[in-house]
Amino acid sequence: MNTPTMLRALPADHRRRLMRLPREVSFPQGTRLFEEGARADRFWILRTGSVELDTRVPGRRAAVIETLGANELVGWSWLFAPHVWHLGATAVTPVRAYEFDATAIRSMCRDDPALGQAVSQWVGEVLAHRLRSTRTRLLDLYNTPCGAGGVV
Repeated sequence: MNTPTMLRALPADHRRRLMRLPREVSFPQGTRLFEEGARADRFWILRTGSVELDTRVPGRRAAVIETLGANELVGWSWLFAPHVWHLGATAVTPVRAYEFDATAIRSMCRDDPALGQAVSQWVGEVLAHRLRSTRTRLLDLYNTPCGAGGVV
């Protein structure tokens, strides 16, 4: 199994250990990978294809926050209690990915604090990027100037 470039942020020995665990999966276009609020029990690193992340917006249809492509991490909620998805995700093209079991990875991280630190840092960086993307996308969607009831 080739190591995805996404994992190159981790030390080589941690990458090798993680890449012993995934299974290769495929999703047809239109497949819903997970729903906001559901149990986060796995995550993926995309090999090919693209996945849209979305969030529910009351009174409107879901807002697409970001589109992910090859070598990107799909899912971070698995790492943080209460382990429920904070967004939803749909395959917008056929997808091939490495799928990781969240319970197994969390167990490895508990057993090896250095691995846990590296994985937490890696996922934290992805999370920070997603939060910036979410903020930017929501500001674009609700472009309400300050002073007119908007929140910035």
